[in-house]
Amino acid sequence: MKSALKGFACREWGPLYATVRTALVTRRWRAIPMTLAAVCLTGLFQLVQNQDWGYQPVQNIGSVRAEDPVWLSLLRTPLSLFVPALDLPVWGALAQILLVFGIAEICLGRWRTLAIAYLATLAGTLYARVGIALGPDNPLGLPASDARVVDTGPSAAVVGLAVYVCWRYRARWTAGLVVLAMVVEVLIKPNLAGKEHLAAILGVLALIAVVAWYERHHSPPPGSEGGDDPEPGVRPGTRSWKPPITS
Repeated sequence: MKSALKGFACREWGPLYATVRTALVTRRWRAIPMTLAAVCLTGLFQLVQNQDWGYQPVQNIGSVRAEDPVWLSLLRTPLSLFVPALDLPVWGALAQILLVFGIAEICLGRWRTLAIAYLATLAGTLYARVGIALGPDNPLGLPASDARVVDTGPSAAVVGLAVYVCWRYRARWTAGLVVLAMVVEVLIKPNLAGKEHLAAILGVLALIAVVAWYERHHSPPPGSEGGDDPEPGVRPGTRSWKPPITS
């Protein structure tokens, strides 16, 4: 039983663990500069928005609601990734960003990490508008009052990045567990945040389908020379891995 669990852990997390450990041992905190900046920015937003003078400026630059004009939501969305929810402990958001953004930055590179985080957050933001248009009587809909609720902040990006990194490193059971946890969240508490998390996952799954199709049709034949991986990490169809590109 013990050997079976060890074998499962090696198959599920071995390549991911080796990539992250190598980067942290060789480069330490220099391996995740974007993540550290994101943690500091999130902490700064939390500090400012809890001041009498700071709440409204933070809302103006980083809080997104479905009732806002689309152009304003798109303008605020990049910074909304780093505005923590007021009704949740900030340490949870900081821990999520440090762990998931840090792993993603090492495994995918900082620009891919930011792009996928933005895609996941944008998927949740756009879903909120569609859900409110559908109305509460539709299984995919939302009540009109949710138009005034602030979007999820960094959590949708964290969920989307977790699913993408797990797919890239063939940690399929872990990815499935993340998706299952988000489904259970919606079943237990069907609020805007939970449904936006599912929308973020669907957005990332659509990206995964596109990337997988591209790799299937454009990757060099097995054994051929030349050609780089479309992304750092696991070469499609194998469990091999290369040192990550960090920029």
